[in-house]
Amino acid sequence: MPKTPQPQRFGDLEPSEWPGERLGLPEEGPRSVARVGRRFAAIAIDWGIALVLTLLFPGEGGGAAFTTLIIFAVMQMVFIPTLGGSIGHRLLGLRVVPIAGGWIGIWRPAVRTLLLALVIPVLVWDSDQRGFHDKIAGTVLIRA
Repeated sequence: MPKTPQPQRFGDLEPSEWPGERLGLPEEGPRSVARVGRRFAAIAIDWGIALVLTLLFPGEGGGAAFTTLIIFAVMQMVFIPTLGGSIGHRLLGLRVVPIAGGWIGIWRPAVRTLLLALVIPVLVWDSDQRGFHDKIAGTVLIRA
């Protein structure tokens, strides 16, 4: 009696040979998955811009860190659907795109940003170098 193939479980997936292989993305060059160095530099640029904006408009009390986080989140949610990425992403030649193709829409940047603000999901990556925030939002950060 022939053996019926079992459904593939998450843990049974083979790791990618290069980031983005399972997504059909090239190993290098345009449309390849953005690497760690550029990702960290882009988020540092975005956080720096948010911090400068917070310092330009000081408020009463000790809510500066929360204000910076809100400015950072708003920048992400505005610039990802309009520019294809945050200011830091675009300065470093990166772009956030949906896995399914087409326009990224409004909900993907909102979900991605909410999870990004929680920090922990960003630290959980797969072999395609997609953080949990990108997996849930159905996006990938690529080289433009």
